[in-house]
Amino acid sequence: MKLFADDVKLYMQINNDVDVTQLQLAIDALISCATEWQLSVSVNKCCVLNIGRAAHNSCLSINDIILPVVKSARDLGILLSCDLSPSLHISDVVAKAHRRSAAIHHAFVSRNVDLLVRAYVVYVKPLVEHDSVIRSLTFHCQRH
Repeated sequence: MKLFADDVKLYMQINNDVDVTQLQLAIDALISCATEWQLSVSVNKCCVLNIGRAAHNSCLSINDIILPVVKSARDLGILLSCDLSPSLHISDVVAKAHRRSAAIHHAFVSRNVDLLVRAYVVYVKPLVEHDSVIRSLTFHCQRH
């Protein structure tokens, strides 16, 4: 289990049905603890992300609500895919940057280059540069 602020991740290597049962017991224990401490759990934000090639047919649940199995999930702002490839996250960042650039272009009547560059630096550049060192390292490691 990993905790960060109000975010909890339960994870486990699943090799067989016994492992799935153990994970369900861990989920049940977490929900029981949360209930005891009067903490709410947003079941609609919960999901199962199988990482790796082998995906076990597991029906994990919280309070009898089956958790959806997803191909990707956002974790602390990073879009994780089931194969842990950074391409989905990078595509998401690029799409956001394009949308913000287009919004800047449409929002400003003035075509003053200094003003447009300043707006880009404030609203678009931080999106593109955020964690860029990590993405560069990931890309570099994948090439070698």
